[in-house]
Amino acid sequence: MLDTGDVGVFLGLDVGKAAHHGHGLTPAGKKVFDKQLPNSEPKLRAVFDKLTAKFGTVLVIVDQPASIGALPLTVARDAGCKVAYLPGLAMRRIADLYPGEAKTDAKDAAVIADAARTLPHALRSLELTDEITAELTVLVGFDQDLAAEATRTSNRIRGLLTQFHPSLERVLGPRLDHQAVTWLLERYGSPAALRKAGRRRLVEAIRPKAPRMAARLIDEVFDALDEQTVVVPGTGTLDVVIPSLARSLGAVHEQRRALEAQIEALLEAHPLSAVLTSMPGVAVRAPPGLLGTRGRAPPLPPPPPPAPPPGRRRPPPARRGAPPPPPAVLLVTVGDGTSFPTAAHLASYAGLAPTTKSSGTSIHGEHAPRGGNRQLKRAMFLSAFAALHDPASRTYYDKCRDRGKTHTQALLRLARHRISVLFAMLRDGTFYEPRVPHAMAA
Repeated sequence: MLDTGDVGVFLGLDVGKAAHHGHGLTPAGKKVFDKQLPNSEPKLRAVFDKLTAKFGTVLVIVDQPASIGALPLTVARDAGCKVAYLPGLAMRRIADLYPGEAKTDAKDAAVIADAARTLPHALRSLELTDEITAELTVLVGFDQDLAAEATRTSNRIRGLLTQFHPSLERVLGPRLDHQAVTWLLERYGSPAALRKAGRRRLVEAIRPKAPRMAARLIDEVFDALDEQTVVVPGTGTLDVVIPSLARSLGAVHEQRRALEAQIEALLEAHPLSAVLTSMPGVAVRAPPGLLGTRGRAPPLPPPPPPAPPPGRRRPPPARRGAPPPPPAVLLVTVGDGTSFPTAAHLASYAGLAPTTKSSGTSIHGEHAPRGGNRQLKRAMFLSAFAALHDPASRTYYDKCRDRGKTHTQALLRLARHRISVLFAMLRDGTFYEPRVPHAMAA
């Protein structure tokens, strides 16, 4: 919890693009400031210096620490003020406790200031990030936007192919992330164009981009073309739409590959990168098929992988863009870990702390909460999946499965366990030390 014992003024800022509305309260609740502040350094600095000279320590609280809230926080730090962050969801829930239905900048700023004064445990400290972490934050956010765009474009292509030629979609849809497939669709976007180009020409065309699967892929394409003899009305539009979408998808993939190189270079330069990557599963990107896994762990030499669940499984969904590497997400969301007093606080922030819902005699047991930082939760979940090759992680996972937990529940419990290990590593600045499970030692 943020220490507010020496604070003379709680200055809540409802940040905006052109101006911020500030509301200042003393520890006793007396209003000492309530006006708009232009989003410029001289005006902000003048207000911070005036409040500091009159009341001593000033705590500046915002509900958006990034983007439009970055400048006031930077100026506040430079002026000697403390800074804190009130999460937007918590701020809206607290605002519901105040009378009135109006939502104005002045009311939001007053709610932020009063929440900081009366509920300091709801605040989160904002440590000054280094230059590498700041650059990683921007690049990781951009990479996530590109991943979402790749997913949207891939799903659009698969939807069109399913509408006009389902057999062709079953062949090309799951391979849209491959350069050879996007290149093929850029030039031959319809079934008629593919058939007209001919088998031999297509094989020779994509062989430089896919030397091992060129012949097999084209054979599967022509087998799919032979399965459908009728032409669905509107198929001719594929010659216009599919190549355009394929070019967009290829461009997004190219951007992500260039961005990945920049992220990796920044990770290597960060002093905590070696500490994070020493933990099994953290330095491994999520495999493409991970998001399509249903109820079974990845294969491992000893023991053998569990059998797939009975019944017919759904066809694999479109392969989403791979998320940013877990070390980058951990550095952006957790940093050096000093913002969290204990591992339990970090687990709660990640949405991995189990909660119990009970009312009278009705107890629903422990389950992972739906809230928390989604980026961090996903990174820990994927790294836990990738760490199942580690003996200690696999033993913990198997114990959870033996207790009747499902595959996802066991991975969530493993991710929560690894949060404690990660917190200790960041706190002490030490590398991961594998422990041999007792069963294996025996």
